[in-house]
Amino acid sequence: MHFSDLGLKAELLRAVADQGYDTPTPIQQQAIPAVMTGRDLMATAQTGTGKTAGFTLPILHRLCSGPNDRLTRVAKTPRVLVLTPTRELAIQVEESVRTYGKHLPITSLAVFGGVGINPQIANLRRGVDILVATPGRLLDHVQQRTVDLSKIEIFVLDEADRMLDMGFIRDIRKIIALLPKQRQNLMFSATFSPDIRELAAGLLHNPASVDVAARNTAAETVTQRVIETNRDQKKELLCHLFETRGWHQVLVFARTKHGADALSKTLEKAGIKSAAIHGDKSQGARTRALTEFKEGKLVALVATDIAARGIDIDALPYVINYELPNVAEDYVHRIGRTGRAGMEGEAISLVSHDERGSLRDIERLIKRDLERVVIPGFEPSAIAPPKPVQPPRGARKPQPGRPQAQKTAQKPGRPAQHHSGNRHR
Repeated sequence: MHFSDLGLKAELLRAVADQGYDTPTPIQQQAIPAVMTGRDLMATAQTGTGKTAGFTLPILHRLCSGPNDRLTRVAKTPRVLVLTPTRELAIQVEESVRTYGKHLPITSLAVFGGVGINPQIANLRRGVDILVATPGRLLDHVQQRTVDLSKIEIFVLDEADRMLDMGFIRDIRKIIALLPKQRQNLMFSATFSPDIRELAAGLLHNPASVDVAARNTAAETVTQRVIETNRDQKKELLCHLFETRGWHQVLVFARTKHGADALSKTLEKAGIKSAAIHGDKSQGARTRALTEFKEGKLVALVATDIAARGIDIDALPYVINYELPNVAEDYVHRIGRTGRAGMEGEAISLVSHDERGSLRDIERLIKRDLERVVIPGFEPSAIAPPKPVQPPRGARKPQPGRPQAQKTAQKPGRPAQHHSGNRHR
């Protein structure tokens, strides 16, 4: 199947071709026709499956079709609302709208916290067709009466599982209550838990269903390896890998904000251009680092799990787990940043003695044993005493005997990282 077989407008096919795409991904093949008919949609899809284009393309098609054709009318109130859990994802989705809608007179805007609200108010007053927003900042605009949601025709809830993880359910319900009753609803989630089912039941009406990835599976196009070493050798080993393998555009995961900063400084001292992004960085600093990383000006981007959500780079070749995550499911989300849209990628985890339990949990979750590799000169010591891994501040330690894959051991600490300060939502 080709994009030209989906019935999209010529202007959209041109934009798709401009990006070098010809064949839609499985979720795009299923979601685009369903959305174009006007049906509600429940889509279960992991990150990296092409889901953003899976809803932006048919939405743009619908806005430029039928009696309410945007080509023949000028609207000031938004017709489409896309709700995302993080500011990074809001930026990515709005970029996708502009990329695919560049040959159409469609206006779009992303609104999120962490930046001044006045420029957003000015843009809203000028008029916008597609509004992409995080829940907190959207409610700020509602409170100040700077946004009108009464003409929304299509509502998209993106990464619904992350929304619930981050404690946004009450905000979501408030926003839904402000929307017209007659509208199309699209819901995307990487998992389909009982909480998600309950939310879907109240939001969607006779939805089409799309399920393109089994829960907790990693992309088949990602090569996964484990390099065993000692914890005190990890920094030197990472620098050695950069020097000997000629890596470029590498996303490195650290477990804590302090650890991300320290690791970025170590790489910089070794001559490897890098930056760290995490919840304590300003929005401007995070956006700048991500832009430089995408443009190839940075060789490495060191991120925490929270900050990495929303990073969407089609051809990202490498993900390095400098430290394994506390929660096994986060491993799947981390490595899903590479091997996207059918492209090949490599995920390497540096694992020390004290992380072997976490590694077993990950292998149990993904139902496969990962290849072990030892780098000469960095062999793990057979007698190295295990050192306790300190969880991020606010997280409970997993109980002995319980798999760390159980999210309940981590969730209480997560929302605080998102809702601190001036409501960066």
